[in-house]
Amino acid sequence: MQFNKSIAAFERAQKSIPGGVNSPVRAFKSVGMNPVFVKKAKGTTITDLDGNQYIDCLASWGPMLFGHAHERILSAINDAALNGTSFGAPSEYETVMAELIIKMVPSVEMVRMVSSGTEATMSAIRLARGYTGREAFVKFAGNYHGHGDSFLIKAGSGAITLGIPNSPGITKGTAKDTLMAEYNNLASVEALFLEKGSEIAAVIIEPVAGNMGVVVPTREFLQGLRDLTTKYGALLIFDEVITGFRLAKGGAQEYFGIMPDLTTLGKIIGGGLPVGAYGGRKEIMEMMAPVGPVYQAGTLSGNPLAMAAGIAMLSMIEETKDLYAEMERKAARLQAGILHNLEVTGVKGVINRVGSMMTLFFTESNQVTNLDEAMTSDIDKYATYFKQSLESGIYLAPSQFECLFVSYAHSEEEIDAIIEANLRALEKL
Repeated sequence: MQFNKSIAAFERAQKSIPGGVNSPVRAFKSVGMNPVFVKKAKGTTITDLDGNQYIDCLASWGPMLFGHAHERILSAINDAALNGTSFGAPSEYETVMAELIIKMVPSVEMVRMVSSGTEATMSAIRLARGYTGREAFVKFAGNYHGHGDSFLIKAGSGAITLGIPNSPGITKGTAKDTLMAEYNNLASVEALFLEKGSEIAAVIIEPVAGNMGVVVPTREFLQGLRDLTTKYGALLIFDEVITGFRLAKGGAQEYFGIMPDLTTLGKIIGGGLPVGAYGGRKEIMEMMAPVGPVYQAGTLSGNPLAMAAGIAMLSMIEETKDLYAEMERKAARLQAGILHNLEVTGVKGVINRVGSMMTLFFTESNQVTNLDEAMTSDIDKYATYFKQSLESGIYLAPSQFECLFVSYAHSEEEIDAIIEANLRALEKL
């Protein structure tokens, strides 16, 4: 494959954009390449500036359940745009979206729309502090909740991809209120509550970790968090920006049968447009201004185009009766094919999968259940694997510590092609 136009586009971008990209992982640094610049995408096919085509396994980092440029979503956006692109005033789109979320997500009684997942998690933590009157909160090493100051302490995603687990610019005062625990280790959380239980406002967690690669929680671990937070009067926050509407209509909380107090959402609820939301019990949400004293605002919150796209997306989810069964079946078949390829080639690896999310970790370890185990992965091997996959027309996440997403739109032939490309890539490691 030739990437001449992408290389030229990257050189141009670096003159006006820091690093040439607007989100660090897109720079392809961890895979030792210049980034591929996308020209267009349709269904499960991505086309770059040079005309190279790829089967998309990234799904814009998760939201494209039905593939790119779906006609129903495009139609909803176009219809909304004809009436204006932004009002800075209420519209019925926002109410319809809120009603859909409340109907589908078990723990949510009221919801506030924002413009990004980062904004949602920042607001949820502020709300938890305002509701409880406490300042500290617990997060887990390797979980990524956006780039808010409080969250960039041992964060996942681009932070570990680039080797920057703690960002400059975060004050000591901010950092001291962030208490770190180990994912899947309930004892590490219990110890924090025993020491500072009366100071902890909330525990925030990715109920299925997706930002140190897919790491699967035990149900006992999630239930233990529910029990601990209830015991100490803290709130349990599920960051479902990735898992919301991907694992089930009601997200991970429906999948595992455990109800948080607050939930953050994003990605899928915008149908591919910028969006975020946070919601929970009515008594907590009514602490938000203008009803209560906790302030949060946003000019583009509830943007009509994002709401229209999201309403179309959530409606399609409700109407597609075999959605989650089909994605589970396709993802299970892909996982089985990759496991077979690992066995045939003798390459050491671990595949973690929940529903349509999965990660192949190139590690000698027998399991990956937390950040320390994820960090045993061979990132150089992943870089080689990524390049070989790209050459075979498979577009994966440009980082070992991210997810592969299977969509409803992937055909059986495409699943076969991904498995075949995986074998060719593994053979060259």
